[in-house]
Amino acid sequence: MRYDQESNGNVTGAPEVVTFGETMGLMMPTGVKGIEYSAQFEKSIAGAESNVAISLARLGHRVGWFGHLGADPLGQYALKTIRGEGVDVSRARLIEGAPTGLIIREVVGGKSSVFYYRRHSAASMMRPEHLDEAYISQAKLLHITGITPALGESCRDTVKEAVRIARKHGVKVCFDPNLRLKLWSAAEARSFLLPLAEEADYFLPGLDELKLLYETEEFDRIVERLGKLRAVSIVKGGEDRTYVVENGTVSSVPYFKAERVVDTVGAGDGFCGGFIAGLLKQYTHVEAVRIGNLIGSMVVQAHGDWEGLPTWSQVQAVLNNETHVER
Repeated sequence: MRYDQESNGNVTGAPEVVTFGETMGLMMPTGVKGIEYSAQFEKSIAGAESNVAISLARLGHRVGWFGHLGADPLGQYALKTIRGEGVDVSRARLIEGAPTGLIIREVVGGKSSVFYYRRHSAASMMRPEHLDEAYISQAKLLHITGITPALGESCRDTVKEAVRIARKHGVKVCFDPNLRLKLWSAAEARSFLLPLAEEADYFLPGLDELKLLYETEEFDRIVERLGKLRAVSIVKGGEDRTYVVENGTVSSVPYFKAERVVDTVGAGDGFCGGFIAGLLKQYTHVEAVRIGNLIGSMVVQAHGDWEGLPTWSQVQAVLNNETHVER
């Protein structure tokens, strides 16, 4: 399903999901050489929250993304790209005098490496007063990640305020910790992300992230900690399965086997988009996780952070065992 847009590119109608964070310019070598030896690079964008927003838009849902971008060519490009995918960007801002963050990614010997250039970026200047309470309050769900608070103290305050607004207005909170140890230490992350998990309705951590956050390798101990949260916890990255921890019980949902793995970046964001879409379509939590697992398997079979995200018709084709999905 596609929905109408106004002449300025903004989606009409209130978004079902609102998310915010940093979207950066992305540069990748066009060939098999690493960054050091490549003369040509491909331009795109990267951002966990905007990836989720694009996923939801392609799956047929009204979604809004906002954040700060530099009033520079990369910022303009990012804004146009996200808007072009059917995401409402009416609350995004282009900031004069501050750059859009940049990420350069390479794959050498089958291993992906990323290099960030985001210090003093426009996104790191977000503050609570930049939030539009009315915009957040009309949504069904607020999606946040642990990347935004890692950008600085003002961003942490902004995330906390966004959650407060959501709670005030009965908007569900979906939280993916998305732990980035290049941005802050495990101890710093733990002190902020664990209290944030206590405020969420849906907590979507990876198993490796939980081992760091809870400081234990024992799965039973991790489940015990998750059981104390109000949230339904969706644990990604298990052994060929995703776990659903709810009301003291653990369910497991098998992965979909990918025919080939081209690029694993963005699979987690695709999973989040699929899971949230399942919630909006009123599936059970296990069924919503199954959709997330499927989309994650589809994303890893294409290059790019978000380019391989499927439409709902493509998802249905796989679920219905159709032999070919046209892309």
